[in-house]
Amino acid sequence: MQSVEERGAAGKALRKNVPRSSQADFLRDPSLDPVDLLLSQEKGRIRSLIPVRRQRMSESAFAFYRAGALLMATDLASTPRTGLLVQCSGDAHVSNFGWYGSPERDLVFDANDFDETMLAAWEWDLKRLVASFVIASQDNGFKKKHQRSAASSASTAYRDAMNRFASMSVLDTWYAHVNADDMLKQLESEGRSKAQHRAKKAVGKASSKDSSHVLGKIGEKVNGHWRIADDPPFVVPIRSMDFPEEFKNADVVVQSVVGRYRDSVRPAIRSLIAKFEVKDVALKVVGVGSVGTRCFIALLEGNTPDDVLFLQIKQAESSVLENEFGMSVQPYHGQRVVEGQRLMQASSDIMLGWTEAATGHEYYVRQLKDMKASPKLENFDPDDMTKYARVCGAVLAHAHARSGDPVMIAGYIGSGDVFADAVAEFGVAYAAQNAEDYRAFLDRMKEDPPIVT
Repeated sequence: MQSVEERGAAGKALRKNVPRSSQADFLRDPSLDPVDLLLSQEKGRIRSLIPVRRQRMSESAFAFYRAGALLMATDLASTPRTGLLVQCSGDAHVSNFGWYGSPERDLVFDANDFDETMLAAWEWDLKRLVASFVIASQDNGFKKKHQRSAASSASTAYRDAMNRFASMSVLDTWYAHVNADDMLKQLESEGRSKAQHRAKKAVGKASSKDSSHVLGKIGEKVNGHWRIADDPPFVVPIRSMDFPEEFKNADVVVQSVVGRYRDSVRPAIRSLIAKFEVKDVALKVVGVGSVGTRCFIALLEGNTPDDVLFLQIKQAESSVLENEFGMSVQPYHGQRVVEGQRLMQASSDIMLGWTEAATGHEYYVRQLKDMKASPKLENFDPDDMTKYARVCGAVLAHAHARSGDPVMIAGYIGSGDVFADAVAEFGVAYAAQNAEDYRAFLDRMKEDPPIVT
């Protein structure tokens, strides 16, 4: 193995072929139709839910961006990159970070969406994150200088954190994490009482979110037992479904998935899950870009009707990164998602697992809304957005440092502003492209385009 000094020098040498200033470059292929590309993802999805997906994408430029991971991956394919690979999220926008419960029931902050995860270029994740802060700032009506400030904060925080991890031991880097107390203390030290109050409120809500909390939100008791309440089209119990033939036996499929997925978790957790029995199943609409995929929630009962566990069973498809980086090494997409999440997160859900259904669809499984929360970006002022960008940028750097070589990446980035400024400039340019694509999408929606099947 090369020494730290040799790896740092090798990273710095990459600047000759990939100048750091070139990370600002972005030029869309003129033959690409962004709306056609995004609508192509409707193929194979639940037809009745596609209007919901389109409606959610139409709500704002940022909502449209959230659904555009494939579009951005296509655009990034022609941009400069060092060739250094890490486990990437593939969809590292600002809303895919937040709090969740660790196995020790502490509240930690990290990246929390991994549908697209695989080994890929670290620059791609960072650029998607930085651009998302510009677009979220635009949606909040911030001035251009504040949009740019948020972008710069994310990229400089990534730079500083990566340099820090490059100087740490491997184990110290691996164990590093951000918990709720750390964030609250930081806000207190900065004298930001208003932001601290909002953060405390969000942390308090997240801490109370568990399966019992979910039950109170979406459950109803019938004949002494709980079941999932009907709330179409967002939550539709199997018993209420009027969907195509494939869903007539969806409850049987989900029962099978829950049983088979146990093989992908640790033996101790396998024993834990075996103490629960599936009592009800529903189809649930989630996110923006994922709408129309097969996402189920399962209500499991333990010793008593009030002893419950909610699992989310989400369809796993090909990653948007595969077009450029090839097939993932895992044979199943659910496995790809789970192993990628475990590698990127400092702490992961103990129930996290994967399997393939008898129907051929692949799924990953996790607890539903277990102590999960994200700040409401629409309530942010420019200073809030800038500070939050710093947190997310540093957390992303940690996720990359766990699987990649922080020494080589830091060697390339350096400690100055050249790289950070270039990525911020890219973020501003891509936000302008996103605004143009969003307008094109709204125009196409007025034409009532056919659903791809």
